[in-house]
Order: sequence, then structure tokens, then C-alpha cells
Amino acid sequence: MSDLLATPAESAAGLTVYGADAVDKSAPASTREALVRNGTPRRLAEKDPSLWGPEAEAEAKIRLGWVDTHRRSRDLLAQLAELKAELGDLDHVVLAGMGGSSLAPEVITRTLGRPLTVLDTTDPGQVRAALGDRLERTVVVVASKSGSTVETDSHRRAYWQAFLDAGMTEAEAGRHFVIVTDPGSPLEQTAAEMGAFTVLADPNVGGRYSALTAFGLVPSALAGVDVSELIDQADELAAALAGDSDNPALALGAALGAAATDGRDKVALVSDGTGIDGLGDWAEQLIAESTGKAGVGILPVVVESPQSPGATGPDVLTVSYGGSLAAGDAPGGGGNPDVAVNGPLGAQFLAWEYATAVAGVVLGIDPFNQPNVTESKDNTNKILASGLPAETPSFTEGAIEVYAPAGAPGDLAGVLRWLLDGLGDDGYLAVMAYLDRFADADVARLRPVLAEAAGRPVTFGWGPRFLHSTGQYHKGGPQVGSYLQLTGAVTDDLPVPGKPYTFGELQAAQAAGDRQALAGRNRPVLRLHLTDRSAGVAQLLDAAGELRA
Repeated sequence: MSDLLATPAESAAGLTVYGADAVDKSAPASTREALVRNGTPRRLAEKDPSLWGPEAEAEAKIRLGWVDTHRRSRDLLAQLAELKAELGDLDHVVLAGMGGSSLAPEVITRTLGRPLTVLDTTDPGQVRAALGDRLERTVVVVASKSGSTVETDSHRRAYWQAFLDAGMTEAEAGRHFVIVTDPGSPLEQTAAEMGAFTVLADPNVGGRYSALTAFGLVPSALAGVDVSELIDQADELAAALAGDSDNPALALGAALGAAATDGRDKVALVSDGTGIDGLGDWAEQLIAESTGKAGVGILPVVVESPQSPGATGPDVLTVSYGGSLAAGDAPGGGGNPDVAVNGPLGAQFLAWEYATAVAGVVLGIDPFNQPNVTESKDNTNKILASGLPAETPSFTEGAIEVYAPAGAPGDLAGVLRWLLDGLGDDGYLAVMAYLDRFADADVARLRPVLAEAAGRPVTFGWGPRFLHSTGQYHKGGPQVGSYLQLTGAVTDDLPVPGKPYTFGELQAAQAAGDRQALAGRNRPVLRLHLTDRSAGVAQLLDAAGELRA
């Protein structure tokens, strides 16, 4: 039996949080009690923007719509039903969106078994594969809050050109697009010019808190999900959020905050196998981008299973998540997490958003801004304008060019060991793969191998997707990270229509821009360029495997 069953649990609306009370009591003083004394549950439910201090108040005032946006989202249901009927012959749904615009729909459709192609990459091979898949039956949901996201704009351009090249008129091509954006964004005007369907999102909700807005619901509904159930699940939980007790979201937030301020500022996110698929990737962005700033933060580490390396550690809070358990079942999926969160998906979304905002109160930061995200974007734009910087590899081994800091060893296994040895007792390693998430999927096996060899937390992110997620934490959080960037040769590039660059050039510029941002903080950055992707991935996994011996 799990130890969690022996500790008090907190439940509401089918959502139960186990273990949070023990985490709170392990801290020198009760974080939960301090939050209650501060009136945090009531004030957050009432959308009080002063909770995070005077510097955050202006931002919070226009970003707290997520607290009850699910109720306003009911107004979308009739529109979504009409849209689905109008587009009934287009049964291949592609979502072009980044970060908060794509992660929630991916969780929803994977969990509920509905097909959705998520395009959140600039890798030309992955984009080309999407463009070649059932084009005549495709509806493209272009989702961008600001309307200016470079990746999403590039996808829109590529699909528009592909539809025209397939012989469609502009009017016919426009019917294959659904635009989700904020009112008044540049994308709203573009949608009108395209003749595309437009669904306007809640402007008072930031991207990473937008799971239950049009950003989460439109692509999910078009893919065949009954999104009204998600709204109902969130609404049932909402009634508990103002309470000082019987409030599982408060329990989770207090545990996250208490652990982070008591030396456990990494949170391992692990599925317990009870039916929610991919929530860790969504929560990763929510937590990292919300808390990783001003030199503090909580680092989320998505692990493959409860037994995977990196799921535990002296500075790690292990949190499992999953669907509702049967009575008497042990939470944790066979592991022994510190905290387990079980319940329906709609309630999970709202609970994690609430808990992250509560953790922001504890940490004393603004959980709604992302002050460092634009840095890599600005670097990318400069590189696209001026060209990639000239770089010479430190050495080449097989199918891998190695670009290492001065003084690093001159062999692949040695330079990897050097990177891991530099992590120390409080560091972490971020593996950042600017590759094809599907064709190069095997490279993700690197994370547990390196975590086992290092004995430290290791994260894995697909670029540029992670720039809208852990990228904020890398620059704004505690400066204890080391970085392994993976890039790959492009053998069949793809132009971005109407732009003076290709997808491959954009991808390379994003990688270079992020390297510059990290190196400017005097953090170790090791770049491995795979001159042959398949051979390079195999070689890299072999070299990493040697480190465990």
C-alpha cells in the first residue's frame, strides 16, 4: 500500500490530492496556514490582483480571467457545434500553435483518444510531413494569442501556399482555416483577409492558463471531443476554490510552495497510468514559465515512469497525476511520490492553474508575466537579418560535430561526462533538441540515460517548443543550469512563403539565438550537431550509455 493512503487527503469535485499535508508539515512553518491567514483562497477566487504585490498588480489585473473563464467558455459551445458541422468533410485537424496554444489540446485529445496533428516546430522535415498528410481533408487551426508568433505565422503561410498549389482558389483555401486569437490582434485582421473562420479567445487569460478557453477547446472540439464535459468538471471544482479547507488545489499549491522554499525546488511530474496522457508536458510550461524568474522558481522535470531516473532526489518533489482512482486503489502508479493528484481532466487543468498561482504567492513572484521569453526571440530576429554566426567545431566524432567551451575534453563521451560533472549538488541539465519530434523521436531516450549517469535532474525539450515553456526558467530562474543543445543537418529544406528565409534557416537561427542567451549568462552550453541524424542519434545514445558503466 502506498504511504500516501496513510496521510490526510483533500478532495472536491472528484479531484483528490494526497500527501500535500505531509509536505507542508515538513517545512519549518506551515505554508498552508500562512496562505489562509493571508486570505489567499478567497482573494484568488475573487480575482484580487494585489495578491502578488504591487509590482505584479497591473499584470494580474488583466490576467486573472482563467479563474472563471470556463463559465464564459460555455458560450462557445453552440459556435463550436456549428463550426464542426460546417467543416464536417474536413476530418484531419492540424493545430498550428506554440506553448499554451498547443499543449492543452494535445493533452485533451491524447487523453480522450481523438486524432490531432500538433504542429509546434520549425523543423522542415516535420513541417513537410504534416503538409503532405491528407491535405484535401485538412482543417488548420492557427492559434496565437498575440497573432505575431513567428512559428505559427510560418505554418499558416506554408499551408496557405500548399492549398493553392493543390489547385484550390483563395476562397476554397480560406475555408480550410480556423483562426483562434485575441480580439484586436494582427491575426484577426489576417483571418478576415483570408476568408477564414475566426474564434476569439478570452483576452484576460494568458497563454499558459488558457486550457479551458478557445485555445484549448476549439481544436479539441473539431477533433471530436465533447468539450462540455471539461467545462463541467472545472465548474464543479471551482466551487471549492474559495475555501480554506476541502480545497485540493490550495493543498497542491501550498505543497509546491512549501517544498520550493524548503530546498525542494524541482518537481518531478510523472503519470500514474490511470488515463491522463501528457499532462506533465502541459504542467511543465505552466510551472516553469510562471515561476522561473527573478532568480527563483520551480523547475518541472517530466519523467517517463515512476521508476525512471530523476523521479526522486534530495531537492526533488515527486508529484504523480492521473484520472480518478477506484476506492482503495493506491495512488502513484507503482511509485512512491510525495504528492499524488487524481481526478478528471477539466478539474486537473483548473487545479494546477490555481496551485501555480498560489505557489507564486509563496515565492513572491508575478506568475503571469514572462520577462525573459523575448530575449531568444530578439536574438533570432537579429540572426535572420544578419546571418548565422560563423562557428567552427571543437572536434568531430563520427556523425557528430561537437561545439564545446574552451577546456572541455576532446572526445564525445568525455565531453558529456565533463558536462554532467559540472552540475554540482544543486544544478540541473536541460537537453534541448532542435530536431524532428517524430522522425528523430529516439533522441528523447537520452533524458533518463543522462539522469541516471548524473544523479541530478535532467529535463528534455523539443526546440523551439520549449522556448515557450522551460525557456523562461532557463533565463529567469536560478542560474544553476547546464545545457546540451542538439541540432541536425537539413537535407531537404522548405521555404517559408513570403519570407526571405527557409524553415531550416529559421530553426538554426532559433537555436543560435537561444545559445547566445544562455552563454550570455555564463552558463555551460554544449552543442552537438548531427551531420547524419539517424546515425548521430544512435551514436549519442551509445556514448551516453557508456557514462553509466
